[in-house]
Amino acid sequence: MSKLDRWIDNKIAQNIFIWFFFFLILLTTIQTDSKVSAAIFAMLLLAPSVYINNLIVLPYLKKNKIIFFALFLLNTAVFTVVSVFSISRATDQQFGVEMFINFFGIMILSLVFASAIKIARDSFLRREQERQAELKLLKAQLNPHFLFNTLNNLYGLSVVKSDKLPNLMLKLSDLLRYSLYDTKEPFVALEKEVQYLENYMSLEKIRLEDQTEISFTKTGNLSSKKIAPMLLIVFVENAFKHLDSSANKNSYVTVSIVVEDNTLTFSCKNTKDVNGVKQQTLEEGKSGIGLKNAKKRLALMYPDTHELNIDEQGSEYIVTLTVDL
Repeated sequence: MSKLDRWIDNKIAQNIFIWFFFFLILLTTIQTDSKVSAAIFAMLLLAPSVYINNLIVLPYLKKNKIIFFALFLLNTAVFTVVSVFSISRATDQQFGVEMFINFFGIMILSLVFASAIKIARDSFLRREQERQAELKLLKAQLNPHFLFNTLNNLYGLSVVKSDKLPNLMLKLSDLLRYSLYDTKEPFVALEKEVQYLENYMSLEKIRLEDQTEISFTKTGNLSSKKIAPMLLIVFVENAFKHLDSSANKNSYVTVSIVVEDNTLTFSCKNTKDVNGVKQQTLEEGKSGIGLKNAKKRLALMYPDTHELNIDEQGSEYIVTLTVDL
């Protein structure tokens, strides 16, 4: 979180900004010789009713609207009387009905304005908390999804007592280290994410040996760029999962990453196993959980700044993702 974000989220800073803004409004509306002192005096009169309204009265808006309106009017009336009486004493003016009505209107406008800001802020915080909770859930779902597929591969090699098993386990250890310890932040260095993809594809190369042509290319300046963690692996993982690696066919997985300015273009192509996915598409049933989660994360992390295309052309699947970093 940047320093600016911390200042924006700071409640004290928020209150100071709002009261300063209100102070400027009072300076332009108050007609008196000493505008500054009058504006400060008016703010001191309004502040208690505003904070009582936001902290005590406003929560009743959802619980019981009748109680809310009763407390709102009571709070307004009591502090209007206190304020008008204080103004009368300070200016040696007579306490009058007209003064009461004028300040009552000012008090209502102030409380409505303060209530609107409080409701908007609480709504924003609630939606942000829901968004963060959903992102954590999606990330938690992605790791077991990847681990499940990899363990299946390890199990298959252990059955035939393959010599590739030790190297596979070392690669898996590196992958899990990244997914467990380096992905706690909302965004990670793009270089680390790319290294993660390279490790995963190296693991698949060990498993598949010469059965599949596997290539990975990266172009552009990856340094200083950040991306949502564990985002691209979903598409690469699905490429290998639905790969047609028959001995009598030329199968391949081709992944490329191009970074130009602040735009990342990710492409993943693979030959498809027609018999394996004929009855079930990539986004149906349990096999589509990774893609569904990836789409949700993209919508949450990169709203209106990404474009995802998943196409089926002849005997291959093509995934193209463009993200504004």
